[in-house]
Amino acid sequence: MEILINLLSTLCFLVGGFLCLTGGIGLLRLPDFFSRVHAAGVTETLATPVLILGILIHQPELSLDSIKLVLIMLIVLATNPTASHAMAKAALHGGQRPVIFDQPKDNNDAPSRGGDLSKP
Repeated sequence: MEILINLLSTLCFLVGGFLCLTGGIGLLRLPDFFSRVHAAGVTETLATPVLILGILIHQPELSLDSIKLVLIMLIVLATNPTASHAMAKAALHGGQRPVIFDQPKDNNDAPSRGGDLSKP
């Protein structure tokens, strides 16, 4: 039984670490603010609960620390998507437009910015 618990917690740590790594790469490589907010929001919303779940599985018994970790996980799951949405909406209302890749490009090969968002 102990081997199964160690295996599950290790799997949670590896998956959480992979999600953190891919989110960090996304923050560095993605072209605009909206894509980066999405990468950060998905990373925090998915990686944090998986890592906390790995800690909970690894703990032998229920304690006050376990309850605190569950509360942290619930707070993260409730607030991170809302915060990401609020940041993206504030940037959109502030005049920033996402990069649109499916429109014809200008003379250079850079993606077009500030396309008309009213058209699909």
